[in-house]
Amino acid sequence: MTRFLVRRLGLLALVVWGVVTATFILVHATPGDPARATLGDKASESAVQALRAEWGLDQPLGVQYWHFLMDLVGGNLGTSFQYRSPIVSLLAERLPTTLLLMLMAVTFAVVISLPLATWVAVRGRGGADIGVRIFGAVVQGTPAFLTGTLLVIIFGLKLRWFPVGGYGSTTAEHLYSLVLPALTIALGIVPMLLNSLRASLTDALQSDFVAFGHSKGLRPATVLAAYAIRNGSISGVTILGIQAGALAGGALVVEKVFAIPGMGSLMLAGILGRDFPVVQATTLVFAGIVVVVYLVTDLSYALLDPRARLA
Repeated sequence: MTRFLVRRLGLLALVVWGVVTATFILVHATPGDPARATLGDKASESAVQALRAEWGLDQPLGVQYWHFLMDLVGGNLGTSFQYRSPIVSLLAERLPTTLLLMLMAVTFAVVISLPLATWVAVRGRGGADIGVRIFGAVVQGTPAFLTGTLLVIIFGLKLRWFPVGGYGSTTAEHLYSLVLPALTIALGIVPMLLNSLRASLTDALQSDFVAFGHSKGLRPATVLAAYAIRNGSISGVTILGIQAGALAGGALVVEKVFAIPGMGSLMLAGILGRDFPVVQATTLVFAGIVVVVYLVTDLSYALLDPRARLA
């Protein structure tokens, strides 16, 4: 397990470095001058050049990249051009919100998918299977912005069960306000997760180890939970890991739509304002989140199936 973990950490570190490097190149290749965007069109050229020199943007791109990497190794993410405050403080304010949103989205996706997949697998082919397939196809074919709009109309405007925007000020209000955004992201993951779990649980219920469990005289619920669901959930864990990028991308859009003050809205503001340090830092954090999810997925897979440790 130790060798397995070291190999995975090495590969994922290369992924993070690649993402950070690509982001650095892309933000500097995008047309526009952050100094000019900050000072406005009426600012003098000398003022713009002085601000570029203050931010180090007058140096060659290779020198800027080297300084960026050295600061990153030292734990210095820089200072925001727009907010004029350290990036670390901005991340400390925004990151918990995004992590809570993603955690709630994963929870909703599992809570929706696992019972439906188990129900269909136990009942076999029939009306339940057809209904779940139709449900998955409809949800998968609906864009996220339309899903969020429908949820807002039904549960926010018509029924008035949940707020349609904002984040509140207390923990209870935070959780309450994230229900619709998290459900919007979760519904984008549910179809693939549901189909994978349904197929794997159906195969597990027809396997020899489930028949062996029944032959031991175990209760059907025990066999289902300890034998079928544990083995059938391996594919679901894999799907959740694959969807880590979708979770991060969903947070970008959903936070903007629902006015959630998280990493996604901070990143979009940085992109629109040509705030290089913010874009680079938020991209690094999102890449780190995805890497951690991949690592947890690999470890979970290795625990559920010891043969994966040899890969």
